[in-house]
Amino acid sequence: MLDVLELGHTYGTGATAHQAIEEISFRVDEGEIVCIVGPSGCGKSTLLRTISGLIKPSKGEVKLHDKTISGTPGDLAVVFQDYGRSLFPWLKVTGNVEFPLRNNSELTKAQRRERVEEALSWVGLSKAVNKYPWQLSGGMQQRVSIARALAYRPALMLMDEPFASVDAQTRGDLEDLVLRVREEHGMTILLVTHDIDESVYLADRVLVLSTAPTTVVETLKVGLPRERDQIITRESEEFVHLRGEVARLLKHTELAPQE
Repeated sequence: MLDVLELGHTYGTGATAHQAIEEISFRVDEGEIVCIVGPSGCGKSTLLRTISGLIKPSKGEVKLHDKTISGTPGDLAVVFQDYGRSLFPWLKVTGNVEFPLRNNSELTKAQRRERVEEALSWVGLSKAVNKYPWQLSGGMQQRVSIARALAYRPALMLMDEPFASVDAQTRGDLEDLVLRVREEHGMTILLVTHDIDESVYLADRVLVLSTAPTTVVETLKVGLPRERDQIITRESEEFVHLRGEVARLLKHTELAPQE
């Protein structure tokens, strides 16, 4: 579904230029969940924004369904880490979730309403439809952002550290929601996280990045059963082994001498 081909990005020019991404290539198959981990400041968010078409790459290209991305594709949605800034404070929950559907001429008003109700039910916010974002907790606001992406029904969903600012219980609930979405909607998901355990718990594959300028250090296949449990899966021998592998790769990357 997604092909990232020799992608690189540099901010600025001349003496003040900063090379955030050196060169990255990977692919994501339909129905996969691929997690990206890397040291702080390595360019994970830049990579995701470049893939989404929000930032034009300095070199290389990104293809979705074998078509080069120029601008943000219509069948792609992004869930940002900063959920507070991605929601419209003057719109109620229903208005925020419905917003990206308004330009879809193929949907009637009733169909839009049905999608919104379904998405809010998925994230457990059916009783918060008439509230404004500022009346909700941080975890609930992020659920609204996820519901908006689900209502849009993209082929590919990009998530930029979406659970970094919520409590542990909410984080676990949202992780399991992502797994259910993949199973029931067949959605393909590329998720950036700084949490090693989360990457192993969610992913079919984990991409480990180097320090900036970023490259792919290793791609680890996660052989855990497709159906996962917050307690049973995390206590399994395979899970512990995989999280150790990711941790060792990150530690080695952080200690590697920089030019």
